[in-house]
Amino acid sequence: QVQLVESGGGSVQTGGSLKIACAASGYSFTTTSMAWFRQVPGKEREGVSAISSGGQTTDADSVKGRFVASKDNAKNILYLQMNRLKPEDTAMYYCAAHYRGGDRLRFSQYTYWGQGTQVTVSS
Repeated sequence: QVQLVESGGGSVQTGGSLKIACAASGYSFTTTSMAWFRQVPGKEREGVSAISSGGQTTDADSVKGRFVASKDNAKNILYLQMNRLKPEDTAMYYCAAHYRGGDRLRFSQYTYWGQGTQVTVSS
């Protein structure tokens, strides 16, 4: 049984940094890509950053140069370092696993999801 558990969300001021994590069980990080998504009420889940089994990252234009996805294969933990945060980064952040091909930042391409962790950026 695959389980993804996000942690590390919270409130931060504009320009601040936050690092969130996703601990996985029942799933190998060396299998396929994993990714971070975010969602605000009333909007579609948006791809933020994907990381391949080999560690190559794909970032959304809105976060390029500010967010960095990484992973620890030995510990089965996925990270998202978020820097220079903006109010528009406020959202529930989800990690996703078991990429099935196609657009790495498309939510429909992933099978497993965590419950999310809230990130709030105040101005």
